[in-house]
Amino acid sequence: MVFASIFAIMGLGGQEMLLIFLALLLFFGAKKLPELARGLGKGIREFKDATKDVRDNIEDGLKESK
Repeated sequence: MVFASIFAIMGLGGQEMLLIFLALLLFFGAKKLPELARGLGKGIREFKDATKDVRDNIEDGLKESK
């Protein structure tokens, strides 16, 4: 889902995404792609968690200052 919205923003259609996927498959191989996707997912999750923590800290600080 995230990739679809990113590709839509970048103006990439189905053919372009297929070409990119095939290039990645040729470059990294079928065994390495799931590892790369898993690592990318973990990185995105960590980034979201970090931004949530920062947002929570800011909100807590604002509540305490009132």
